[in-house]
Amino acid sequence: VQLQASGGGLVHAGDSLRLSCAASGRTFSSYRMGWFRQAPGKEREFVAHISRQGGSTYYADSVKGRFTISRDNAKNTVYLQMNSLKVEDTAVYYCAADFYGDDYAREAAYTYWGQGTQVTVSS
Repeated sequence: VQLQASGGGLVHAGDSLRLSCAASGRTFSSYRMGWFRQAPGKEREFVAHISRQGGSTYYADSVKGRFTISRDNAKNTVYLQMNSLKVEDTAVYYCAADFYGDDYAREAAYTYWGQGTQVTVSS
C-alpha cells in the first residue's frame, strides 16, 4: 500500500484546511487509518483514527472538537478536516494505514505511512 498525503499549506490562525490521503491498492476498506503529526523539534504524535467503515473515530484531546477524520472507501481516501487552526497545530502531518492492536495512538501499530504534508499556521 502506498499513501499520498496532500492538502497542506500556510494558513492563518482560525482558518480551516482539509488534508487528504490517497491510498493505492484494492484493500483500502480493510484498513483502519490514522493521522499523526510532527512539529519541529518534537516527537511524532497521534492526531486521529478511523475504523474501516468510518463508524468509529478517535481524536487526541488537543484537536477534539476542531478536527474531523473521515474516509471515502470508494475513492480510497481518508480526510482530515481541520477547523479553528492554531499556531500550535503547525507540523508535518502523516497518514498511516493498517492498524493492528488496541492502542490506536501507537505509531508502531500502523504498517504503512505516507510521506507527510506540511501545515503551517501563522498568528
